[in-house]
Amino acid sequence: TRFSKEDIHDSPPEGVYVHGLFLEGASLDRKTGKLVESRPKVLYEQMPVIYIYAINTTAGKDSKLYECPIYRKPARTELNYIGSIDFESDIGPRHWVMRGVALLCDIK
Repeated sequence: TRFSKEDIHDSPPEGVYVHGLFLEGASLDRKTGKLVESRPKVLYEQMPVIYIYAINTTAGKDSKLYECPIYRKPARTELNYIGSIDFESDIGPRHWVMRGVALLCDIK
């Protein structure tokens, strides 16, 4: 979503709102909701509230979406892995994989 934590007062009809995540290796264009290059000298960017919901589909995944991993800590191990979220981008997903883009719950 494009909302901050203070803007949301009710729970969604389905799914959950998540806040407090940090994006490493890229930036998020708040107007379009797409991944863009990170700003100079900015290691982590605070994410806006993210609306997460399940979808039931048999169709294949869109190859233009970047499947961004979510980790508990900056140490990227199987123990810290939570799941992934798909992000849109004007650049192919391979670019973001090479940049090491990930969402982090804690940056310490």
